[in-house]
Amino acid sequence: MPNFKQRSDKIEIMDDLQCRGEVVEQTLRELDFINRWLGGNQVTLSGLSFLLQNKKVSKTYKKIRLTDIGCGGGDMLKCIHYWGLTNGIQFELVGIDANPHIVNYAKKNCAAYNNINFECIDIQSDEFQNREFDIIISSLFFHHFHENELISFLRKLESKVSIGLIINDLHRHWLAYYSIKWITGIFSKSKMVRYDAPLSVLRGFNKTELEHIMKNARYHIAMLKWKWAFRWLMVAQSPVSETLHPGHK
Repeated sequence: MPNFKQRSDKIEIMDDLQCRGEVVEQTLRELDFINRWLGGNQVTLSGLSFLLQNKKVSKTYKKIRLTDIGCGGGDMLKCIHYWGLTNGIQFELVGIDANPHIVNYAKKNCAAYNNINFECIDIQSDEFQNREFDIIISSLFFHHFHENELISFLRKLESKVSIGLIINDLHRHWLAYYSIKWITGIFSKSKMVRYDAPLSVLRGFNKTELEHIMKNARYHIAMLKWKWAFRWLMVAQSPVSETLHPGHK
């Protein structure tokens, strides 16, 4: 029986940056379906709404630079594009992934969107660290890293994010594990999804672990909520960044 008391350190197939071909594309299509069907995309959008509810933001930023790290096929950026149109907010959207084959798929998947671009960059690299952003989102990406890696990465971003971070990741729970194992076992045609999906849950977080990571990375948690289906939504602000959210300075 899996151990749900601590995070698994097993490697997912998706962690192999040389993954390519139809297995990757089938996986990305299925992940898009899972995120839409189980409401994962809406979790990130609710975090974005929370972060940008202050009207000062839209007045200060004519165009918001939003970067999705570990962007996969780019479907989350499509959702944000339409959310921005609905809410009168202009975005400059960039998806970043370290796997060049995933980036190529994302470019094809989002070819019709002029304000969505993709780059193949390792977030641990100097190239990424030299960038500046308004908002960084991470959807089902942080669980791929060990705690110390996340703390180190976040500390390097302290002065580079002007509005905040939105983190949407998995709650490590026995029901989530067995549910996704059953669901993917029935409908998935991707070996990667069938293997990675339940393992992702075991690599997910509990609330205390997320709070510990952000405290040690010196970030203020503006919101940390449990969301269906077994997701954590965390909105955080770097202490040295300009804070435009109500109640902060």
